[in-house]
Amino acid sequence: MDISEKKLIIAIDGHSSCGKSTVAKDLAKKINYTYIDSGAMYRVVTLFAMRNNLISSDVVDENKLAHHIDQVSISFKYNNEKQRHETYLNGELVEDEIRSLDVSNNVSLIATIKFVREKMVAFQRELSKAGGVIMDGRDIGTVVFPNAELKIFMTADVEVRAIRRFKELKEKGEDVSLDAIRENVQKRDYIDENRDESPLRKADDAIVLNNSNLTPAEQLDWIVERMNEIK
Repeated sequence: MDISEKKLIIAIDGHSSCGKSTVAKDLAKKINYTYIDSGAMYRVVTLFAMRNNLISSDVVDENKLAHHIDQVSISFKYNNEKQRHETYLNGELVEDEIRSLDVSNNVSLIATIKFVREKMVAFQRELSKAGGVIMDGRDIGTVVFPNAELKIFMTADVEVRAIRRFKELKEKGEDVSLDAIRENVQKRDYIDENRDESPLRKADDAIVLNNSNLTPAEQLDWIVERMNEIK
């Protein structure tokens, strides 16, 4: 059977800035699967909250956010010209804005909120009913798709992740420091692993992929090998 015909659900979880979205997108393109960026969904809600002054001094006004959460409409489109998946908030292209350091510094606060996670999980499951889907995030293999046929837990050394994120933001023209990025990565790890609602953890049946010393091509080959092992 051709690998693209297996129609598996592939769950990729792991720490921030370890390249989950990049490898998931590249894999989806390689094997003709649908890619769903769960992290982008939380970033969109974060951007919405920031724009509406619902976050102040690391505190989210959850009552107001709950009142307005149904005003958040998220959609994805593939830009053939730029050859990238792009995220929309209520029809507005926000792909670059949701990747900013400001959003990164607040997204873990939003991701800890129970009603936000419930809304995002329901949306993710709806998008994935037909299979042939790759989704990355923090709780895909443990909460969203506990029965996924292939679960991967990605990680990399903190310094490696900080340098990767720093280079990415500098290429986009953002004025950031490596120290600030390193602090952000460590802060997000702590919040993700210690939150009450769906904390980051490796699913019991997930396979660990430490990509500290792997190239993007080597990562893809590694995952395809794991897919081929599934009967």
